[in-house]
Amino acid sequence: MILRNSQPLTFFTPDETNNLGAFFFDTGISAGFPSPAEDFKEQRLSLDKELIRNKEATFFARVSGQSMIGAGLDDNDLLVIDRSLEPANNKIAVCFLDGEFTVKRLKVDKDEVWLQPENPNYPIIKITKDNDFIIWGIVTNVIKKVY
Repeated sequence: MILRNSQPLTFFTPDETNNLGAFFFDTGISAGFPSPAEDFKEQRLSLDKELIRNKEATFFARVSGQSMIGAGLDDNDLLVIDRSLEPANNKIAVCFLDGEFTVKRLKVDKDEVWLQPENPNYPIIKITKDNDFIIWGIVTNVIKKVY
């Protein structure tokens, strides 16, 4: 994995892997009553195949900060970002704004664009012609640790 650091996001590119993937249990895991163990069917699963549609345009970035906690993006989560997807209203995007990367929800109305945080403690950012602004990619998945 190649690492590129840019506050507040740290970017990674996917490594080539030839492994078979982790074990996948096709029956699902019950969050209610347990199902009999003999019912599961064991297969292999590649997270690359599950999470990445366009390998050449996909990057990973680690979140730093709390501005998107309402969208389930917490500090230290790993984002999967696809640069080949078209930006659209209400999508979560990684943007380059005035020399820094940020992740926010896009709000588009006619010719106006706002970057909407998902935390009321952070301001909405209106993009103007004075901003150096690029929509760098669209967030497709988030990988988080649970412990």
